[in-house]
Parts: sequence; C-alpha cells; structure tokens
Amino acid sequence: MRIILVATAVAAAMFLSLCASEAYERPWCALTDIGGGVMHENCTIPTFEMCVQEVIAGNRGFCGPNPYYRGPEPVPVRGKRKRYYY
Repeated sequence: MRIILVATAVAAAMFLSLCASEAYERPWCALTDIGGGVMHENCTIPTFEMCVQEVIAGNRGFCGPNPYYRGPEPVPVRGKRKRYYY
C-alpha cells in the first residue's frame, strides 16, 4: 500500500510541475474572432512573424503584445571584488 501511495505522489509531482506553467506566457498574443463577437486570446506565441501566420491561417483577428509578459529574469550583476595586497 505504501508503494502505491509513494508512486502516486511522485507521479502527481511530475505532472504538476510549476516550471511547465512558465512556458505559456510569451511576448505576443493572437486575438482571433471565433464568431458571435467572441474573441479567443492565444498568448503562447514567441515571435511576431508566427503570430501573423496564425492570424492569416484562416483566423480573423490581430496580433498584439502580451500585457502580462515580463521577459526573462535579469541575472544580478555581481560587484567587482577588491583585491587586497598584503
């Protein structure tokens, strides 16, 4: 019984990884009209060219920058170490 519980916990941890959710926010959104005045927003597009291709591919809509995209986290700059001569 313990083996089944441990295996279930490991499988759940692998499928519910938080790193996978970060991949969905990209810099461009394709807003497409799906009929009846309803717009579908797809913000998983990495480049403007790919966004234009998705909108041209039969979907009526437009491309725009993702308002929630923060970009890659900047690497903090380390201060230069001062050398001491004895």
